[in-house]
Amino acid sequence: MNADFPGRWIGGVTLVLGPIVLCAGYLLRHLSSAAALTPQQQAWAEARPFAAYGQLLAYTSRPALIILSYAVFALGALLLFPAFIALAQRVGGGLAHWGAALLVAGLFARLYFAGADQTAFQLTEVVGLDQATNAVMKEYVDISYGPWRIPVWASVGQYAGSLLLAVAAWRSGVLGTARALMLLLAGGTWMGVLKAASIPDVLVTALLCVALVPLGTRVLRGRLVAPTGRSNVLSW
Repeated sequence: MNADFPGRWIGGVTLVLGPIVLCAGYLLRHLSSAAALTPQQQAWAEARPFAAYGQLLAYTSRPALIILSYAVFALGALLLFPAFIALAQRVGGGLAHWGAALLVAGLFARLYFAGADQTAFQLTEVVGLDQATNAVMKEYVDISYGPWRIPVWASVGQYAGSLLLAVAAWRSGVLGTARALMLLLAGGTWMGVLKAASIPDVLVTALLCVALVPLGTRVLRGRLVAPTGRSNVLSW
């Protein structure tokens, strides 16, 4: 990785905004689905084998609200790209760089899934909810896995990358045990097409804010976050 990228300002701003915007995206996706569906529709959606049924139904009820929530979510994923690179640079070492590279691959997968989401929503505008739902669910596996299954393999990078970067950040002392665990937990959130967000998703991503936002503010203030050696087991 080039030591000049993403730099102090891009790195600091995205370390602050990336997790906050992603958390807002999870919250909006949860709240918008709840607002768009009646209790009867929610019960029907929960009885279906995939969340896609309920998400498509919610879109036909409140399209602008659903698109807003999905857009904020995608923006959060985009902002985390330079944020993870900035964190890896401050941690240093091959383990951190591999972790960041895998996490970025996972973010690319999220953007692929965002495109599939948008296509599915627009399909309801053309052929109606029932036909769109039938078409999407009939090809759901191929749509979700992507061409040559590259997106679904890239999505695995989120889980492996968060583990590597969390361990590297803890070993270097840039993050204590508590914040390293927060980073690791945030890497366990779902990936895929037309997924429904829950309150636990919001809470776990809020932990990512706790882990990264203070680091971002220190970077913006020009206070170098240098490795200090392995953190204690009981450390922040």
